[in-house]
This record gives sequence, structure tokens and C-alpha cells, in this order.
Amino acid sequence: MTEDTAIWASLPVPAFLLDEEDRVTNMNAPAEGFVNTSMRSAAGRLLWELISVDTPIERALARARENSTPLFVNDANIAAGGRDPLQCALQVAPLQGAEGQMLMLVTPRELAGRMTQSHSVKSAAQSAIGMAEMLAHEIKNPLAGITGAAQLLSMNLAPEDLELTDLIVAESRRIVKLLEQVEQFGNLLTPDLRPVNIHDVLDRARRSALLGFGAHMKIVEDYDPSLPLAYGDPDQLLQVVLNLLKNASEAADPKGGTIRIHTFFEHSFSLRRSDGSGQSLPLQIEIIDDGPGIPEAIREEIFDPFVSGRENGTGLGLALVSKIVSDHGGWISVTSQPGRTVFRLSLPRVPRGTITEETT
Repeated sequence: MTEDTAIWASLPVPAFLLDEEDRVTNMNAPAEGFVNTSMRSAAGRLLWELISVDTPIERALARARENSTPLFVNDANIAAGGRDPLQCALQVAPLQGAEGQMLMLVTPRELAGRMTQSHSVKSAAQSAIGMAEMLAHEIKNPLAGITGAAQLLSMNLAPEDLELTDLIVAESRRIVKLLEQVEQFGNLLTPDLRPVNIHDVLDRARRSALLGFGAHMKIVEDYDPSLPLAYGDPDQLLQVVLNLLKNASEAADPKGGTIRIHTFFEHSFSLRRSDGSGQSLPLQIEIIDDGPGIPEAIREEIFDPFVSGRENGTGLGLALVSKIVSDHGGWISVTSQPGRTVFRLSLPRVPRGTITEETT
């Protein structure tokens, strides 16, 4: 047995090798058990004949293959082998030295023996958010008192001592802003869905970024002018784009970098659910930056609350983005490597029969 064969056989999770057309060319023993099919029977068959995924993985996989970049998908519900869907994490990467071929790893998160752990992790996260909301509310009042007291003290201090009171006021205000983010995450309203010109939303976000946190960045527009109206809440979508632009700006070199906002239409892009239903999500928005990329250690949990790649980060910005997009019935994904990180939003268009008055 060669070293490569030994490594392949030792992988503890289902692993599939796919050709240029997503047909199975090889799979390991855990994969055979996962799809309840032998390698001999699966050889040459489309992967999608063996598994059913509730996310638009086919298109994302095609783009990863085209760009020769890895793809990470969290919390995908996958049905295989005649079993009920399991919540899984997918990792896909181009196979080195074999153009067009991809390696896919499937990590089930709800297998027997892990379901209780998965449930407890989710419950712990929800409890942590609830506790953070309560603490945020209770802490803001005494902080206001501290700020006021520091400002009163500053009125009777010599100029050389003002630095200390200014520091108290500045840090208190910074903490209040962090607490407001926590409260905002827990108190997000149901989106007020209506027809939205997504380019107007993007333009508002771009101008706001260039006047503030993104002043050191170059933001390039790459729009499809024929894009139809989206169906969403303009204020919440603005918040999503601002958070993504801010995330890219803060990750960039302090001297600056480039962010490209790309929009396009994919008619066949849809979200497929485990019950067989689906939703068309043809409006695509990509926020592309040339920064250092997302650290590999947190790449799979980047949309989870309290996960941050920045020192002193709250880890709520991208979690809020994910929640808003999910509430819109949309989809968000990310691919990242040094020099190129792409956050992709997929949104529904205005349903037929809806009055299409452009709103922002």
C-alpha cells in the first residue's frame, strides 16, 4: 500500500473524488457507508445521484473548480443512503496535479453519539447570546454614569490631566457601542420585504464606507445593469453590505487595498431543502477583497456568534449578516485564500404579481 493510498484509507470522514462533471471516480470506506453504496456501484455516477443537499452546492462547486479555490459550506443538510438528512460540514478543494478534479470531505454533525453534543453546543450559543443581551442592557446604565462623572471632573482639571478623563469617556463610549451590537443581534426585527433596487443599496453602502471606515480603500463597482429588483428589506440589506465592507476594510493593509462589488444574475441558482422544496435565488452579490484572507482555524465557524479573526472583535458582525440573509430566505457563502476573499450573497427576486415600485 502506497503512502497516498494509506492516507486515503485512513480518513475518518466520507471522502469523494470527483471528475470535471462531478462524477465519482473514487470514495473511501466511510463514504461507501455514508451513501450505502459500494465504490464499484458508485463509479461514474453523478455525486448528486448519491446525495441530496439542501444548499446550492453544485453552482458553488463549479465556481470553486473554475477558480481553483477551496470551498467551505457549514450546516448543510445532506440526505444519503435512504436515511433522514444529517447536518454536515462540506470541504471541497481542487486536486493538485489533476485539472478539474475535486476532493470533497463530508463531516456529519448529527451522527449517533454526536446529536446530544451538537444540540448542547447550539443551546449554549443561544444561552450565551441571551446572557450577553441581558448584561448589555444592565451595563449601559452605569456606563452612562461613569461617562457623565468623567466629563464633570474634566471641567475642573488642569489641561495636563485631561488625558485621563478623555480616556475614560472614549473607552466608555467604545464599550457602549459594543453592547449596542450585542443588543442589536438579539433584537433584529422580521424583515419588511418589498421590491428593492439592490444597486441603490450597494451605492449607499459604498459611499458611506468611503466617508468612514473604508476611506483608505479603493472600492470598485462591477455591476450587471440588467439585474432585476430584489425582494428584501432595504435597511437590513444595507446593514449586511456595510458589515461586509467594514469586515474587508478592517482586514486590509492599513495603507489600503481594493474591494470589488460584483453583481450578476444566475437563473438556475436555487436553495434546495431537505423536504424537496426549493427557492430560486438568482440575484448574486459578491464582495471581493485582496486582503490576507480568513484564518484557517476559524474559516468553518466564521458565521457563528462570538467567532472573530480580529483582536478585540465581538464576533457578531458576520453572525448578524448570516441571520439577516437567512431571514430573507437567501444564502451566504465564503471562499478565502491569501489575496482573495469572496463573500457571496444570493437573494430572491421580486415574486410575480408583486407591485414592483423601486424602493430603497
